[in-house]
Amino acid sequence: MSQPLNKIVPAFVILAGSLGLTGCATKGFVREQVATVNQRVDALDARLQATDGTAKQALAEAQSASAQAQNNGQRLDQINARVDSVEQRMQENRRKRARN
Repeated sequence: MSQPLNKIVPAFVILAGSLGLTGCATKGFVREQVATVNQRVDALDARLQATDGTAKQALAEAQSASAQAQNNGQRLDQINARVDSVEQRMQENRRKRARN
């Protein structure tokens, strides 16, 4: 063999071998991989929907509790005003009795 041919043959063998080792994915392989990923995405979507439902329910309950607390605060203010009124009348009655 000649000198240039000795350099070209190994390069050609390496090139042919690397082309032979690389391959395209078959449709079946791609479908299998995509199906696996789709199953995981579907499972995560279901969990997300459940979490979203729980969060919305918790928000509704928190808003309801806030409204109830506000209502209770108003009722307490009314009761305090009534108690203050009763206390004032009691003090007036004590003063009247003390004078007599």
